[in-house]
Amino acid sequence: MTNIYFRRLLTGQALGSVIGVSAMLVLFTFIDFNGWWNTNSLANVLQFSAILGLLSMGLALVIIAREIDLSVGSVYGLAGVSFVTLEPVLGVPMSFVAALALAALIGLLQGLAVVRLKLPSMIVTLGGLFSVRGVIYVWTGGTVSTFSADARTHWLTQVFGGHFLGLPAVIWWTVLVAVLLSVMLLLTHFGNHLLATGGQQDSAESRGVRTDHVKLATFVLCSMLAGLSGIITLCDNPQTHVTLGELMELEAIAAAVIGGCLLTGGRGSLIGALLGTFIVVSVRYELIALGAPSSWYMTFVGAVLIAAVIFNQYLANKVNRSL
Repeated sequence: MTNIYFRRLLTGQALGSVIGVSAMLVLFTFIDFNGWWNTNSLANVLQFSAILGLLSMGLALVIIAREIDLSVGSVYGLAGVSFVTLEPVLGVPMSFVAALALAALIGLLQGLAVVRLKLPSMIVTLGGLFSVRGVIYVWTGGTVSTFSADARTHWLTQVFGGHFLGLPAVIWWTVLVAVLLSVMLLLTHFGNHLLATGGQQDSAESRGVRTDHVKLATFVLCSMLAGLSGIITLCDNPQTHVTLGELMELEAIAAAVIGGCLLTGGRGSLIGALLGTFIVVSVRYELIALGAPSSWYMTFVGAVLIAAVIFNQYLANKVNRSL
């Protein structure tokens, strides 16, 4: 079973996103060479790609397990708002821990509802999307304060929100998370169990895999990554609002699918999810730079998402026939 899922993981999952990134770079080079190939443009695209990339990698894990999490945008917002709101009382380090723990708790509760109560993850996390967003409004009253001057210069804020080697710290943190999660997915028993859970759950359970534990872990990881992304965003830019993170879940899902995640589970790539994120963010940035209507961006994401689903299903069928 391990060999089967290991082969699936290595067989072309990020191929569509690699082709997409290559084609996109060629197109942008011809359309807007000077506007695209400059330090400021690429730095901005990479920074926003890293922020969204943490969400898309978390979603990739959940999708591989054959589930979905629609609440990540709201969890992102709640973690960021919690970090800023609790800081005057708890200080920067403890508010960081509290915000991340709150995100993990949301993932745990939603995961328990899915694996213990056998509720559809789409319904559970859709409820989470609205409930968590409602908590933000009730807690803050519609207004969120900003960091104090001391909090902005705190060492922990600088570690996550500063710059390193000329790049925003979030880029380096996202790369680190991507490496660690890829190692986990490729080289650990949990990674094999995750792929097996999403691919053939009954077969995995017959071989002793605790699929309920695996799914629960992915929900917690997904929410923690969304929370971490929200916290890092506020470390970099301490100005926040109650709508923080709205609709990010849709972009993150699109990025994960464009990156090779199969919605039927058992197949996906974290690196592909990052490449898919880069495509989504780059197109949005370039369309804004060219002055195109916002509807063009939504149209593009929708069209590419449908194409990615078809392409991913084609590759999955091809792999299945070769096994």
